[in-house]
Amino acid sequence: MPEPLTEADRSHPAGVDMDELIARAASILVRARTLVVLTGAGVSKESGIPTFREAQTGLWARYDPQELATRQAFRRDPELVWRWYQFRRSLVAAARPNPAHRALAELERFLPRVIVLTQNIDGFHQAAGSSDVVELHGSIGRSRCFADCRGEPTLIDLAALPGGDAVPPRCPYCHDYLRPDVVWFGEPLPQAALQRAWLVSAQCDVMMVVGTSGVVYPAAALPRIAREAGNAVVEVNPEPGGITPLADVFLQGPAGTVLPILVRMLGGLSES
Repeated sequence: MPEPLTEADRSHPAGVDMDELIARAASILVRARTLVVLTGAGVSKESGIPTFREAQTGLWARYDPQELATRQAFRRDPELVWRWYQFRRSLVAAARPNPAHRALAELERFLPRVIVLTQNIDGFHQAAGSSDVVELHGSIGRSRCFADCRGEPTLIDLAALPGGDAVPPRCPYCHDYLRPDVVWFGEPLPQAALQRAWLVSAQCDVMMVVGTSGVVYPAAALPRIAREAGNAVVEVNPEPGGITPLADVFLQGPAGTVLPILVRMLGGLSES
């Protein structure tokens, strides 16, 4: 069960009661034939997964993550980069989807079509039950050939590789190193994922933005595409950000608190 809103949660910068704002957002969502949800690091952070820079703790505190998450860094020291991603995989493995992930999955009970566009790489939307997820930045749970020797991406199942202590493991086809299937600095987003994101952002009835500041492109352009196409925008974030001026409704608060209440209100409208 979601935690109830506290008095602090209910206060809003514009002086509007939070219950009224959530009800307004629910009334927008209930009419949507297609809802597109754009999620960012704030959603995963509520599962206890540190953000990109916050992951630099312990032995990794002396490294700049932007110096590790590049093709050049991997070529320079593949073992270092691979072990950093193994550390980050361990953080994901120790965490679980939170009420925000589950609430987004539950939206599929009430709306004809829900598409999640996520900048997160942990796979928690799928684990929570969302059936249509576009991973804009890839997945830390997958590995691929660094050379993409059999097409882009050449995904490799680590569990199917013969045993050994190679770090990183080698591609069974070309024997180049394997790398995480994530987007590094200086790399383009996966073309198919980005093209679909552009398309559904323009064609949806409502876009909901959750847990992202709206300043990192090209994902930050998606709410603007939705707005320019005449579609409604609802934002759920702890603080105002780059998307807030575009939003028809801004729900200020943690996604894990706000979204379950929003879904409950939406369910009530759907049944009435």
